[in-house]
Amino acid sequence: MGLGIESRKQIARRAALEIGQGMTVNLGIGIPTLVADFIPSELGVMLHTENGILGMGPSPEEGKEDGNLSNAGGYPVTVIPGASYFDSATAFGIIRRGLLDITILGALEVSEKGDIANWIVPGKRVPGMGGAIDLAQKAKKVIVLMNHTDKEGNPKIVKECKLPLTVKEGAHMIITERAVIDCADGKLMLQEVMYPYTVEEVVASTGAPLTISENIKVFQ
Repeated sequence: MGLGIESRKQIARRAALEIGQGMTVNLGIGIPTLVADFIPSELGVMLHTENGILGMGPSPEEGKEDGNLSNAGGYPVTVIPGASYFDSATAFGIIRRGLLDITILGALEVSEKGDIANWIVPGKRVPGMGGAIDLAQKAKKVIVLMNHTDKEGNPKIVKECKLPLTVKEGAHMIITERAVIDCADGKLMLQEVMYPYTVEEVVASTGAPLTISENIKVFQ
């Protein structure tokens, strides 16, 4: 079962807190696209998209969409003052030169070592990997936003990924509807529990060992 909109917004709102003054940030498709709506304008953040925008703004008001202005997932967006447009070659040049401070991606699985699988379920048709492999390798910080479990209730944070990998040891942080988890040195550290879940519920629904932070917090 998929997440409700309020849970998705809670994840996006928490992810936005990782973004600092003047950063250049790429948002993947899915839950990551919602992060744009929670970034304070006074931070001067420049959002980057693979299809050629630097300076993407929040989602437009209903009825004010521009059919020629979209993010990499094809959804309508706005732009902020100072935004620029360019081709995909330049967009990927920004990525591959390591100029992104943060990339925020969705995922199908993440391992305890930070391996990310986010582009294909074998046997299902997909349009392609897109820019995920470049983003996950080159951004200074990689944050994964996803459901904590799949539709059958199986953990998506696992000891080893079973799905084809996008990148090895690429994730620095995982944010789900249940928890905020840091990935470092091949281990997972539970830093925050998302209200209304408990530490015990998070541990029970995670398929890899978790170290519990001494200063664990609850995010509402």
